[in-house]
Amino acid sequence: MRLVSLSLIVVALAGFAAYVFETEPGWYERLRYPLRYEQIVVGHAENYDLEPHLLAAVIYQESKFDADAVSSSGAVGLMQLLPATAQGIADRTGGTGWHERDLVNPELNVRYGSWYLRHLLDKYGDEELALAAYNAGQANVDRWREQGVGIQFEETRHYVERVQKLKGIYARAYREELAL
Repeated sequence: MRLVSLSLIVVALAGFAAYVFETEPGWYERLRYPLRYEQIVVGHAENYDLEPHLLAAVIYQESKFDADAVSSSGAVGLMQLLPATAQGIADRTGGTGWHERDLVNPELNVRYGSWYLRHLLDKYGDEELALAAYNAGQANVDRWREQGVGIQFEETRHYVERVQKLKGIYARAYREELAL
């Protein structure tokens, strides 16, 4: 019992120190920001020419690596894909026999999410805009671009900043595991 209490105190102090000094030791980053499904992440990152740490960051932000996650808006799985988006990806990529329940399959969810993220990066040519579109939808980003304004949703600005911060964390904490 004392060991558990002592461990909790050490973790809490590390978290406090990280907050105060804005740096986190590697072991703390790995504890706070887990990596799961690393072979799937690396494989699809390579297949879709994505940075593995960006893909891991999106997955963490979307679902914290919970393959069964379902949002209030109906987004499903690791990369929180809406069924309609996944159906569109399946149609474009030659998927047959696709069913909504497939979105809880980590391999398929990350494959579709990786394809979609690559599509957005190619379309916008900019990581920030691609992440904004992943979060707020392409129609919103297209409208903002037409109007010559930046990201108009506070939630989406926060999402983009958070994913970019997580990308750095995953690059540092999992350098070897996420190497291509």
